[in-house]
Amino acid sequence: LINPLVLSMILATVIIGTMMVMTSSHWLMVWIGFEMNMLAIIPILMKRHNPRSTEAATKYFLTQATASMLLMLAIIINLLYSSQWTIMNLHNPLSSMIITLAMAMKLGLSPFHFWVPEVTQGIPLSSGLILLTWQKLAPLTILCMIAPCINHHIILSMSLASILIGGWGGLNQTQLRKIMAYSSIAHMGWMTAVLTYNTTMTLLNLFIYILMTLTTFMLFIMNSSTTTLMLSHAWNKMPLITLSTLIIMLSLGGLPPLTGFLPKWMIIQEITKNGNIMMATLMAITALLNLYFYMRLAYATSLTMFPTTNNMKIKWQLENTKKMTYLSPLIITSTMTLPLAPMMML
Repeated sequence: LINPLVLSMILATVIIGTMMVMTSSHWLMVWIGFEMNMLAIIPILMKRHNPRSTEAATKYFLTQATASMLLMLAIIINLLYSSQWTIMNLHNPLSSMIITLAMAMKLGLSPFHFWVPEVTQGIPLSSGLILLTWQKLAPLTILCMIAPCINHHIILSMSLASILIGGWGGLNQTQLRKIMAYSSIAHMGWMTAVLTYNTTMTLLNLFIYILMTLTTFMLFIMNSSTTTLMLSHAWNKMPLITLSTLIIMLSLGGLPPLTGFLPKWMIIQEITKNGNIMMATLMAITALLNLYFYMRLAYATSLTMFPTTNNMKIKWQLENTKKMTYLSPLIITSTMTLPLAPMMML
């Protein structure tokens, strides 16, 4: 395991790298921020030294390095065209297209999504949590900054493909990390679909996605579950946590009374208001694929009792429930904030 002092330095570098990207107005600083973040995240992905995590870290490094290279290419093209390094002055169509593709690679948007399930599956749950939440902040910030210059058709095509792939890919999975990876691809599709219409909506969706993914991963870590089967046996140990997993899964799928419905509703409304009714309809239909595999997880977790070798059915009474104290507010916010919708629409 990593020395605590070294780990704190690595985490600080990851945070500083992302913050540099989010706060800089100079393209070179943005690029340096991405590089710092990428090089510091690799030891976190390889916390457990085994061939699987080494393979995952290598795949991650290669895709992110390619994306960084494309980003630098676009920056240089823009520099030759406009003679400045300012982020907001991205008026060269070729440059803006290459940056969009580079950010899509970093986010794992379709058709550059292949690394996401592979990398997520090969690393521990805690590293997977960082990969699927914190690592999305920097590329999405850049996309929001350059939103007025982005080619509308390219980003919409990638968004729709991501929602479709995120739904289809998760259908035949039993590994929880892969399911969360496909869920992430689909959510990124929803976020980028509304990007050229309303960036505030993208950021709202990002916030709610991070909240729900954080809660889900924490529940998986508490159960030590990495497969559907392990999750289904958790009922004997922690009924309360298993019940929470059921509600969170439905919220991630976007069922109406829960928080997860809020961004989907607002994004569909925004896209329809802008006259793109076909896109909104296709997105709503493909979201049903996601809902199906969340429902299957919820069914396996809470609505059925699988055969188990454990004879002690009241084991949960002996479990320490202190863990729930910091999880409770997360569960409440990631399932019950739909009544706040009118405030967010202002």
